[in-house]
Amino acid sequence: MDQLRMTIERFGGVNLLPVAVALVALVLIGAPSSWVTLTVAGLAMGMMIFLMASGLSLVFGLMDVLNFGHSAFVSFGAFVAASVLAWLGGWLGADSILLNVAALFAAFVAAILFGLAAGWFFETIIIKPVYHDHLRQILITMGALIVAEQIILAVWGGTPMTVPRPNFLEGSILIGDVAIEIYRAFAFILGLIVYIALYLTLNRTRIGLLIRAGVENREMVEALGFRIDRLFVAVFMVGSALAALGGAMWAGYETLITPALGGELMIVVFIVVIIGGLGSIEGTLLGAIMVGLVANYVGFLAPKLALASNMLLMMAILLWRPNGLRPAVK
Repeated sequence: MDQLRMTIERFGGVNLLPVAVALVALVLIGAPSSWVTLTVAGLAMGMMIFLMASGLSLVFGLMDVLNFGHSAFVSFGAFVAASVLAWLGGWLGADSILLNVAALFAAFVAAILFGLAAGWFFETIIIKPVYHDHLRQILITMGALIVAEQIILAVWGGTPMTVPRPNFLEGSILIGDVAIEIYRAFAFILGLIVYIALYLTLNRTRIGLLIRAGVENREMVEALGFRIDRLFVAVFMVGSALAALGGAMWAGYETLITPALGGELMIVVFIVVIIGGLGSIEGTLLGAIMVGLVANYVGFLAPKLALASNMLLMMAILLWRPNGLRPAVK
């Protein structure tokens, strides 16, 4: 095991793990066109999961908050975005790309704004009284998730909701024998943009420095005159907004959503955060890509193992690296 670890670190470390998985899958699948289609689908799925998991990684890893209600923001983001898209259905079906983009932008903005407001309320009313008490955090956030699902049932009903897509994101791009869905390519690009923005904010700005310093030594930073509590509220709000944005993207990906959406994705989101490493945006991205790729490859090669693929992946990675692929350095 030690020799394997040294070899992997020598040739690029865990960052090359998705490449290794993809190459093994290519050999097992055999057909290059099918492999490319599955790989693109896995990358797109991974980026959407990253959007949902990145906020939880920040809150869980940096603020030490076990928020099992995080997936409620995913559900609300999906339903808010779907409602806006349905309301602007005329713009979605128009031949004008400008109107298509405007409708999609409006849906994303609505989901993000709702996530910001809900995140502020959640942190202020529910989380603040139970800081540093993990047992109470688990109980109260699980209860909040159940309440959120009931609110969705009351507002939107229990009937599955169809989510329309803009015209410009429909269809596929043909490259030889390979068909790449436009929506999946868009999801990958959006997730990459969000990752770059988060990485630069946390590692290249004063705000990121204050967040990391507040986690290391809160008393010292507060003694310098900075309000860490306000900064942590902002982190929670951003994390909730990212979850809502991820839910909006997932709604367009599935095109049919139910009130149980958040609960179904909660396990996947926590798996990504755990295998990536707590508090690490780089680790969350790596974990999300691994989950997306493995889910698609296993679903194609061994459909009966598809549901268990995430758990098996987590077990294998934690046996190898108990702290995750790229845990945050504290």
